[in-house]
Formats: sequence, C-alpha cells, structure tokens
Amino acid sequence: MASEASPQPARILVVGSGGRENALAWALIRSHGVETVWVAPGNGGTGDLAGCQPLAIPETDADALVEACRRHGIELVVVGPEAPLAAGVADRLRTAGLAVFGPGADGAQLEASKHWAKALMQEAGVPTAGYWWAGSEEEALAVLNRESRPLVVKADGLAAGKGVTVAETMDEARAAIGEIFAGRFGGDASLVLEERTEGPEVSVFALSDGQNLVLLPPAQDHKRIGEGDTGPNTGGMGAYAPAPLLDDAGMEQVRRQVLEPTLAALRRRGIDYRGVIYAGLMLTADGPSVIEFNCRFGDPECETLMPLLGPELATVLLACARGQLATAPPLTIAPLCSACVIAAAEGYPAAVRRGDAISSSLQPDGHLQLFHAGSSRDSQGVCRTSGGRVLAMVAQADDFDTAFERAYWGLEQVHFAGMTYRRDIGHQVRSR
Repeated sequence: MASEASPQPARILVVGSGGRENALAWALIRSHGVETVWVAPGNGGTGDLAGCQPLAIPETDADALVEACRRHGIELVVVGPEAPLAAGVADRLRTAGLAVFGPGADGAQLEASKHWAKALMQEAGVPTAGYWWAGSEEEALAVLNRESRPLVVKADGLAAGKGVTVAETMDEARAAIGEIFAGRFGGDASLVLEERTEGPEVSVFALSDGQNLVLLPPAQDHKRIGEGDTGPNTGGMGAYAPAPLLDDAGMEQVRRQVLEPTLAALRRRGIDYRGVIYAGLMLTADGPSVIEFNCRFGDPECETLMPLLGPELATVLLACARGQLATAPPLTIAPLCSACVIAAAEGYPAAVRRGDAISSSLQPDGHLQLFHAGSSRDSQGVCRTSGGRVLAMVAQADDFDTAFERAYWGLEQVHFAGMTYRRDIGHQVRSR
C-alpha cells in the first residue's frame, strides 16, 4: 500500500533533446506537486510547454548537469536517451547525491551491447532467438556460410534504433555484415547474428526500482519509412497504444517470463537497475520472444504513452529512483486509445534538409498534443527544423479510428518545407 507521505518532486530535470524528452517534460509538468521541469538541452518546442525551460547543456556533460541541479534545486533527474546512460551520466549524478531515473552504465549494457544482453537472457532463461557473436568480418561470414541461410544481422553497440538487418537472402546478410565492419554505425565494430523468428512485434515498458516493476500499456511502432511498411528502417514513424496484441494475460506472461527473470539476473550481477526496461518482443507461435532490450523509453512509443499516464507519474519515477516503488501510489492509466504520427524532414532517413521554418495554427487540447523532436530556435526565436524526425502529433480517443483521425487532422495544421509523414500508421487497428 502506498504511503500518504510518498514524496512529490517539485523541480525535475529531463536530460535529452528529442520527442521522447518533450513528451516526458509535458507529462511530468502535469504531475502532482511539480512546479518546474528543466530540459537539457531541450529543443525548439521545450519553451512552448508551460512550466518547462530549456537548459543549454549537452546531454553527456555530467559535470555541468550536476552544477545545474545544484543551482536549481533539482529533486529528480530523468535521463531520456541511451547515449548518456551508456556513458555513465546517471552514475555521476547519483554520486553527487541526486535521485536519478535511469540505469547506470552497468545496467545500460542491456542496450549498449547486444552480445551482453543475449548472454544475460540465456543466463536468466528468457526466451530469445539463438545467436552468434562475431568480432571480425571473417568470423561473421564464416558463421553465415556454416549456417547456409539468411540470418538477422545486428550491430553490437548503440546504433540509434538502426543497425539491424533482417536479411532475406545470403547476399543481403553479407552486405549488412560488410556495412557494420566498415564502421557505418561507429564504435568498435562487432555484431550479433541471430536466427530468424516470425510473428508480430510489440513493445513493453516496465518502470523499475531495482526490485519491483510497474508495466505500462503495450505499444506498437512503425520502423519503415514507407507506407505498407516498406523502405529502409528509421527511428520510428509512428506508434499506437495500447496494442491489442497483448491482453492482460499476455502482459502477465511477459512479466513472469521476461521482465522479472531479467531484473533478477541483473541483481545477481550486482546491478541495481533503476529506470526503464524496454522489451522489444516478437509474438511467436511458442509465445513472446525478446528481439532486444533497451534501457530507456522508446521513441515514438514514449510520445504515444505519456498522455495515457496519470498525475502520479513524477511520484512513481522518484520512487523508482530511490528504490522505493513499493511505497508509491498506483500509476493510473487512462482507458483510451493513443495514436502518434511522426512528421519527418525531406530526405529522412538519409541526409535531410534543415533550417526550414515551422509554422502551426494548432491549438492542442486535452486529447491532442504536438511534441517537438528535431527542431531548434534561431537567434530571432523562429522555430526551425534541425533533424530527421521533426514533430510528433499525438491524439487520444475512445477508439483508434477517431484517435488517428485527430492526429492526421492535427498534422494538417502544421507546416514546414519538405514535411513528410506516413498516412497508414496504425493500419493494424484502424478500420477506416
């Protein structure tokens, strides 16, 4: 049972600059007791959120973040992206005595190394596809030739949601191996080869205090750039929640077979994991199978989920950061359908045009939100495009048809040169 004395943070820092962090700031400022949310470095839309302020601090500059927390009396830090988590920013902030929602560098290996995560899954008995690790192109090609079948090729380290090729042919697999060892995804080139599995994909997010878990509604995103799920992979072109692929019984199965064993395996390795465990799942004929873990909220799933979460969110995240989730109030979930469509810059996911002015006649309301991602303010205060995925339009309704109609109507109220978006997001759950 939650204690009436569960602390409510008044001053929060969100670390990051994307749509995920814009949505987190939007949700946190609406939480009980919250007065101000700072976002470092934030984006062109941060200042549009009442009660939110950008801080011109790089997300990996831990010392500057610590100083900002002391200056502003920050009571909770929420680290959004994977790069600062893998770099140990959460560790540095905790060492300074701050409450941080986000795993240390040890726990962030769940995402930072697919090889490490696969080994942990095997140890924990978590269902996942068979795999091979390769530290050289020759080694990877030898595995591929020995298996004599196309395999899934994954860059071992962080790849910004990319770096994965589900090869249809041996030649495609060889080309993907070559790209990774040519340094396309940076870092020390190594990879994981996986057996292919079949089934629909779904994302499940759990909030953890190192001992306990709170599961959020399942979500499903769209990775491909083109309608009909065609073309190259992106960071995500849209999403919806709750995904009907998992009912209550299915979510309990994921908790029991995937999330709780993973958290227990982390504890056995001496890792006190306080943050998000994001399980990317494939629902196979034999049940849920983990495609990969991430150590943060997904993007655009985060934008889709935040409007569904209740005003206890900040209190729950602070309880996670303090290892006290058992004392936190229940996190209420709105019984609505949430739809998200991403507006991208021309050229995405390759080289994109930047610097175009963003205009909007939209008046967001209780069931329609505009979250900024790849945007920034110029010296005159004009909001301009500055990245590949520029905006996320999110809407809620009693059914998915209405939610997506609202989201697409919202997109018609905003404009920037070269703006592009998919018109079939949520096709799995829409009837019109």
